[in-house]
Amino acid sequence: MTDNAIEISGLSKTYAGAGGQPPKDALSDIELAIPRGSIFGLLGPNGAGKSTLINILAGLVVKSRGSVKIWGFDQDVNPRQSRAAIGVMPQELNLDPFFTPRASLDVQAGLYGVPRSERRTDEILEMIGLADKGDAYSRHLSGGMRRRLLLGKALVHNPRILVLDEPTAGVDIELRQMLWRNVRKLNDDGMTIILTTHYLEEAEQMCDEIAIMNNGRMLVRDTTPKLLARIDTKTLVILPQSPAPADITLPRDVVLDRRDGGILAINYSKSRTSPGDILAALRDAGVTIADVSIEEPRLEDVFLDLTRAREPGADAA
Repeated sequence: MTDNAIEISGLSKTYAGAGGQPPKDALSDIELAIPRGSIFGLLGPNGAGKSTLINILAGLVVKSRGSVKIWGFDQDVNPRQSRAAIGVMPQELNLDPFFTPRASLDVQAGLYGVPRSERRTDEILEMIGLADKGDAYSRHLSGGMRRRLLLGKALVHNPRILVLDEPTAGVDIELRQMLWRNVRKLNDDGMTIILTTHYLEEAEQMCDEIAIMNNGRMLVRDTTPKLLARIDTKTLVILPQSPAPADITLPRDVVLDRRDGGILAINYSKSRTSPGDILAALRDAGVTIADVSIEEPRLEDVFLDLTRAREPGADAA
């Protein structure tokens, strides 16, 4: 048995053109292996191909070519086993308004062929914080509660892999924290998690590895620390004890940005300039420092650097 939860090779999807339009390549030769037991981030701007990839994994979209293995099962050879190995929490709130959460979980379990004696309805309701709402109609639940129920439905058949498609879109802080606690626990119990999100700080905090897509292609895949290390720029943030002089001579290629409150934000290349050189230049300029901190590169910086570089016409900009 492979060490990977998902193995994708040469995966492509082309949609037929409508209204005289040419065919659209949604995915082009995707190569991706996701290790078992990891929390894996799948990121990209709108239209990057993330949803198409997820829908192919879930069996909702038929690929044009390539191979997909889920928990060792080839999707073409063992479609039932591959689908049973994965649970998907979709971005859309696709709930029956006349079902209670308890009924929704039971029906979903039945669709996966889970015997009544093996269903974990009460356990799942407790985990997602809906034990006291189990018999209320779904149409009476708040938006956050409905999103919790989507997570519960994805877990009824005890999948090996859980896909979270924009799970915290439009939810409050309390629900976001509850969701991440549950995700951490599921992962600690051995479940592989695949996360797509536009909240890049969440991916940075949660994910062991991250893949970034754009225009249907895989741009990069690496561990989170190595992706962050691709950005060479840091920011030294200085709070002077008194207003800094207007003219400050800093080392070459260092950029000074003055923020509100008299704060000096100094951008520098960590491979070419040391913070000590900058602090020495500030002392020479007569700046007395009350406080100092360093802002590290963020995943957002890496994301924008990669996706902007591949946008049409980027080289000419």
